[in-house]
Amino acid sequence: MGKAFYHLFVLLYQSGIRIASLWNPKATLWVQGRKQLPLVNPTPANRIWIHCASLGEFEQGRPLIEKIKQQYPHSYIMLSFFSPSGYEVMKHYALADIVFYIPMDAKANAQQLINRLQPTLVIWVKYEFWYYYLTALKKRNIPVLLVSALFRPHQPFFKWYGGIWREMLTSFSYFFVQNAASKQLLGTLGFSSNVSLCGDTRFDRVIEIAENFNPLPLIAHFCNGQPVIVAGSTWEDDEAEWIHYVKNHPEIKFIIAPHEVDAGNIKAVQQVFTECILYSQLVQLPAESIAGMPHHVLIIDNIGMLSRLYHYADIAYVGGGFNAGGIHNVLEAAVYGKPVIHGPVYEKFSEAVGLVETGAGICINNALELEKVLNELWQDKALLQQKSQAARQFVYMGAGATGAIVQYIQEKRLLTN
Repeated sequence: MGKAFYHLFVLLYQSGIRIASLWNPKATLWVQGRKQLPLVNPTPANRIWIHCASLGEFEQGRPLIEKIKQQYPHSYIMLSFFSPSGYEVMKHYALADIVFYIPMDAKANAQQLINRLQPTLVIWVKYEFWYYYLTALKKRNIPVLLVSALFRPHQPFFKWYGGIWREMLTSFSYFFVQNAASKQLLGTLGFSSNVSLCGDTRFDRVIEIAENFNPLPLIAHFCNGQPVIVAGSTWEDDEAEWIHYVKNHPEIKFIIAPHEVDAGNIKAVQQVFTECILYSQLVQLPAESIAGMPHHVLIIDNIGMLSRLYHYADIAYVGGGFNAGGIHNVLEAAVYGKPVIHGPVYEKFSEAVGLVETGAGICINNALELEKVLNELWQDKALLQQKSQAARQFVYMGAGATGAIVQYIQEKRLLTN
């Protein structure tokens, strides 16, 4: 019965995407990207398949890829994505030998892809579970690691109807989980000897970015020594909470990086924050004229700068907390020692929960609470400094997951030099 429902889910999902591709650009990319299997070099000995759902999971896998390439420079990295938001941004990632969309889960697709990849080691990031791929890898005795994994009681693994999902778990050779709750949940299913609590590899990633910071001179000119708030990965609901505060505080520089940077959304954000300039317009101006410009709101209309933008903030805001999907990456801001404000949907993100518990993360439910929090931070410099230090300390205390995973790979001799 479980397998029948799984088949139905896969069929409905694929059919829905194909229908949506008639008008939705992302769905079109999803369909078009799966029309051909990747071209693979058959000769390398160490062939590592790393699979990520999307861009966020790639950021968790990235420090591991870099560490593996450092330790095993001749490894052949095969990087796959489920979502266009990951593939389209990282399809030219320099450390991957091939980057491709994983075909939709089916027995024939799984056999065909694995035959082509011939992986020595498989690493899946966080929470991707596809029955036919995982069971095919298990039958071939190919080691499969799940890294930066999170498990919650509501997931089907822990329900009476979750037999097929529990079967998928048996395909993993080892689990590297983010928190103690995940380890405990796996223990209830009999997984204990092959589970390690080692944290989230994203901590290592954001530390690396911060410690190798590459300045953005035009951003520094725009900030011009004034108080700065960087609002990253914002959605319409986030931006609505900021309208009043931004309008009434021209003495503060606001840098807003929307989650969606297509032309339609950028235009909508411009209409919300009328006293703004786009980054694409800023780069066309002489550097000496930027500091004195009348605009106090800068809209970032590109992808790839956000992790460095937070460096220039006094206070950070991370979007997504007013959406059902929840907030985006709070660690990118916290690593620079910035207190992080966000909306109320954050409980399923352990790093955000941890920040709130330390006092470095601040949850707001509406614009009035946002204004109250900001006024307190601006007026009490000692409080601002305290929260800033707590944010940075929280991130650095979470480092080390990448090293633990690579050490396991070395100890188990899963790769050869």
